[in-house]
Amino acid sequence: MKLSDIKTPEDLKRFPREEIPALAHEIREKITQVVSENGGHLAGNLGVVELSIALHRVFNSPEDKIIFDVGHQCYTHKLLTGRQYNFDTLRQYNGISGFPKRSESPHDAYETGHASTALSAALGFARARDLQNEDYHVVAVVGDGALTGGMCYEALNDAGNNKTRLIVVLNDNQMSIERNVGALNNYLSHLRTSKPYLMAKKGVSHMLKIIPFVGNFLFKSVQSIKNHLRNLFVKESYFTSLGFKYLGPIDGHDEALLEDLLERAKQFEEPVILHIVTTKGAGYAPAEVAPERMHGTPPFSLVDGKCKNSSTSKSYSKALGDELTKLAENNPKIVGISAAMVESTGLEILRQAHPDKVFDVGIAEEHAAVLAAGMASGGLRPVLAVYDTFMQRALDQIIMDIALQKLPVVMALDRSGIGGEDGPTHHGVFGTALFRSIPNLLLLSPRSTKELKQMLTFSFEQEKPVIIRYAKAEGHRQCELPEPSFSLGVWENIKQGKDICIIAYGHIVDEALDASEILLNEGIHAGVINASSIKPLDTSLLKKLSLKNIPYIVAEEVQLSGGLGSAIAEYAMQEGLNPPIKTIALPDEFIPHGDRKALLKQFGLDAKSIADCILSLADEFTKDHA
Repeated sequence: MKLSDIKTPEDLKRFPREEIPALAHEIREKITQVVSENGGHLAGNLGVVELSIALHRVFNSPEDKIIFDVGHQCYTHKLLTGRQYNFDTLRQYNGISGFPKRSESPHDAYETGHASTALSAALGFARARDLQNEDYHVVAVVGDGALTGGMCYEALNDAGNNKTRLIVVLNDNQMSIERNVGALNNYLSHLRTSKPYLMAKKGVSHMLKIIPFVGNFLFKSVQSIKNHLRNLFVKESYFTSLGFKYLGPIDGHDEALLEDLLERAKQFEEPVILHIVTTKGAGYAPAEVAPERMHGTPPFSLVDGKCKNSSTSKSYSKALGDELTKLAENNPKIVGISAAMVESTGLEILRQAHPDKVFDVGIAEEHAAVLAAGMASGGLRPVLAVYDTFMQRALDQIIMDIALQKLPVVMALDRSGIGGEDGPTHHGVFGTALFRSIPNLLLLSPRSTKELKQMLTFSFEQEKPVIIRYAKAEGHRQCELPEPSFSLGVWENIKQGKDICIIAYGHIVDEALDASEILLNEGIHAGVINASSIKPLDTSLLKKLSLKNIPYIVAEEVQLSGGLGSAIAEYAMQEGLNPPIKTIALPDEFIPHGDRKALLKQFGLDAKSIADCILSLADEFTKDHA
């Protein structure tokens, strides 16, 4: 039998056990081949192949609920639940998602994209089951990296206290996106490497099995003795003290053993943790050697794992790291904080130069924000570098702990705007609306890496919090533009235009410049303004536009509600000025996954769509302007 014979999990249950290793190998080849073409999350998915097979052989999905924390390790799950035939469309525009998607399959019980949520969701499913007198199993697959997030402890405490029946598979691969940090990571390391226990366990198991006739029976009957033996050597009291039955640690690539332990876990009428140890990237050498680099990867060569067609655009992350390192040479108070993404956000550059100035708190954005507040209160100048989409998790801490106290924390939010193939959980499109309403806070967005560096220098001179939102890399027009000259509340007039102005910021400045060239061919002279200071606004420029009766539109890569266009319209109404004649932004819906260019076109934010929108308004604004 082969992977192509599996149309539902029921087909997998009929798969001969002796052929499971070959199936696992075929699945790894399929995942690696597709991700090499489409990009995606490779290393984590290769690590849970045997686990995913065992889960679907032991449990009855979709009746039983399987919830993957974060969700980017669900590729094998998708292949086993009827999606192998369109798996080649993974993460592509109008293709299948790289994360669990309820609308995609009934086997995707819950949608996850940010870490540390699966335990709470699983507990919710279990409580709903019990209150409605239903009977099914709930399984949460949680990585050890997710356990660096505080929500996991809230859920563990609740579940153990109330003895709610559910199964937690702790997938221990010593990593999240990067190497795990913290006291719990050290504790799990102790569990997985407790040689006295593992040696004793192996010896007892071997001795029992070789006894003629009754060996296997005795082996199965002394599980409780082995548990006492483990307690003698291994400090497993952490999970048991929370009210969980603890099983493990076991080899997470031994599929038969996984099935046995999962079957055992099903028998308990209490919460259970099955601790498995896996290798991130298992089965593909480049991913095993460099799991951090191949956690989330663009398309790559199958031969050596090297990325294809690497972008030549300047990286904002590198610019941040370079500039912070430079500034830290003369300012000993500068420190960097990240939430499990030191390398991805550029702070690794600072850490290489100043190892004692960078703090990785794990997947704990709320803690990171309050840590930054405490450091600022103590006289330091912290830079909190986090992806835009993940910083949403710390909104209350930004308001109550940073802004309310007017603390000088710089928040560098990477990957703002449409995030592409990772989809709605990873698009950084809410930041403007979420943060511009917060008092005492400045909100900036550079058009280039040079402007980002200027903003950093400016930010360290302020005695209040500053948020800087920026994309992954510079846009395609920045190399031909003059050097920016950032000044708070003063927008940059990049291109003069007598007929209409396009106000934009960040990546959309490039689309606006391209749109202005399209419009010039139609006889319309459109100016382009870089609104790099979102809060405060350039009120002087807005007054001039109104006084001269120059029409203008706003184009921005965020949701329409609460964006820069809304802020300008609010100000214009209060001051009796001309508002924008149009704001082009994202609609009141979650943006799907897909190629960024395709998504910009779909939502009217590419250059041609912006030009077409202005052309559709031409009769109105040329008449008014005349």
